Amino acid sequence: MTEIESAALVFVLLLASTGLGAIVRPLLPEEHKAQETVQLVQLVVGMLVTFAALVLGLLTASAKTVFDTTNNDIRTYASSLIQLDAALREYGPDADGARTLLRNYTAAAIASTWPKEPSPPGDYPKVASNERPTDNLDNPKLGALLERGQLLARQLEPRDSFHVKLAAENLARFEHLIAQRWKLIEEAHGSISYPFDRILVGWLMIIFLCFGLIAPRNALSLVTITLGALSIALAVLVIFDLDTPFSGPIMIASQPMREALAYLSR
Repeated sequence: MTEIESAALVFVLLLASTGLGAIVRPLLPEEHKAQETVQLVQLVVGMLVTFAALVLGLLTASAKTVFDTTNNDIRTYASSLIQLDAALREYGPDADGARTLLRNYTAAAIASTWPKEPSPPGDYPKVASNERPTDNLDNPKLGALLERGQLLARQLEPRDSFHVKLAAENLARFEHLIAQRWKLIEEAHGSISYPFDRILVGWLMIIFLCFGLIAPRNALSLVTITLGALSIALAVLVIFDLDTPFSGPIMIASQPMREALAYLSR
């Protein structure tokens, strides 16, 4: 289920809870509609609203932290690609094979991670995007390209002490790059606990059920409750979207990787 579908489902569930409360209200005995009972329900609803608002705020802050961290990591990853290519270029023509694979990997990673954007030009392996955008970074074909480049770097035969140092540096940069890639793969899947999300949605449904029980039956009440449900659904959309940085309307920009590819293609 996509982020937009999840938010739409929350919106429908909240309105359905309100409608259920409005249906049940006329069936309640008169003593349950007394002023003291209504005041008690309002106090409980106020407590639940405060708690739900606190949890939504914490989830938003957590998702924003994940998004900002991943954004910084993708910039660092692009910088590592440039640094590795510069080190391979300094080694000389013997490292051209590894440089070609590194360039092909970068182009294929851009095309598969941001499939809705124009694909980079050039001749490189076309990697099909997965149904789940968060799995595109974990594509085995992308990993194989990077590992083949690392293998070519291992097979280099340095002819002097200078090239020995460069070869060791290249291998260290390849290992660091692969570690960064796996870090991005883990970050792409998000950190929010989905069972906890369902519990939160349950609390919100209880709140809107109470709204249906105590709200007067007029157009203004209906519009107010609908706008409240829409606002919460949009908050859920932002939380889910920020928590999955490589999918949804809010995505990590591809510009750092494209700039790295432009450097690698020189």
